[in-house]
Amino acid sequence: MEVNKDEARRCIDIALAAFRAGNMEKAQKFAEKSQRLFPLQEAADLLRIVQKFASSGSSSTRPKTTEENTSRRRPVNKEKEKPQEPKLNVDYSQEQLDAVKRIKKCKDYYEVLGITKESTDSEIKKAYKKLALQLHPDKNKAPGAVEAFKSLGNAVAILTDAQKRKEYDLYGSKDNASHNTGFAGNGAHNHHEYSFGRSFESDINPNDLFNMFFGGGFPPQQARGRARWQSQESNSGSQPSLIFGLVLCFIVVSMLSTFFASDPLYSLQQTPKYFVERRTLNFKIPYYVKESFVTEYQGSLSRLEHSVEEEYILYMKRNCYNERNYRDAMMARAKNFGSRTQLNQAQQLKMPACDALYKLGIGRVNY
Repeated sequence: MEVNKDEARRCIDIALAAFRAGNMEKAQKFAEKSQRLFPLQEAADLLRIVQKFASSGSSSTRPKTTEENTSRRRPVNKEKEKPQEPKLNVDYSQEQLDAVKRIKKCKDYYEVLGITKESTDSEIKKAYKKLALQLHPDKNKAPGAVEAFKSLGNAVAILTDAQKRKEYDLYGSKDNASHNTGFAGNGAHNHHEYSFGRSFESDINPNDLFNMFFGGGFPPQQARGRARWQSQESNSGSQPSLIFGLVLCFIVVSMLSTFFASDPLYSLQQTPKYFVERRTLNFKIPYYVKESFVTEYQGSLSRLEHSVEEEYILYMKRNCYNERNYRDAMMARAKNFGSRTQLNQAQQLKMPACDALYKLGIGRVNY
């Protein structure tokens, strides 16, 4: 039905023109056609007004009486004869409402940002910036925009923190299955709304987080309604101190999160702290844990090893990508110089990461 949206809007324009001209029958016909093509709120509002106007006996399609025909010869004020144009809801667009509805239907933070579990930090931040501009309540007045914006802030705060992201991958989905994380309709909310997993919420105000990414938020012409989030200083000279305060807050939060962050559960490399070797049950991937791991770890071992394998495969994919780029560059250089010896050497370059992926049964990885 998405492809019919433009045609539906064209029908609304025709219906509005007919309404202004006093042709209620034509206005109703095209308003109904617009709704059949695509369910736009403007069409529903217009149809309701047209039906109300037509039911009052003001339809221009009824036969004209002798008195009405005579009155046409007398000069009249045409502005008074025109029916009042319906005032439609113009506070938000259908696209903005659709963006909010999409967030409502998401089951986890990856879906909120429209990314995958293999996305990098830069890809996560890029996705956040794009969606934040669509969902910020100063710009998006659609119902539920505030909650959707908070969900977006939680998503980027959790997934750009390496330790929190690992814990979310381990436990977030399990929590999602144990309770409803969706948006409660008709204004009824519960404390899990948009949380996408127990205890996986950001401690930073979503508007402060937005300012950290955009360096002060929307330009002045787009910052209407700003008072709903923070009180503005009366003079422009206070803006530098506000930005300094936000930067300082960000630094303090980062330091505290680093100080109180718990150690990772495992490491892919052996270190003095992680020296006990284990192997995953599925792919036999080696990983290393602390000496106290067996007695202290109370979680699901299968979920932990699944996380190990995902991290290992992602790491090897990146290395394989670099190995291929290097080999291709060396081959191109050999061809440019016309050196058969250098070409043979480039073709025989070892690619251990790609070989490791092939042994796991993943095969050739294309980028």
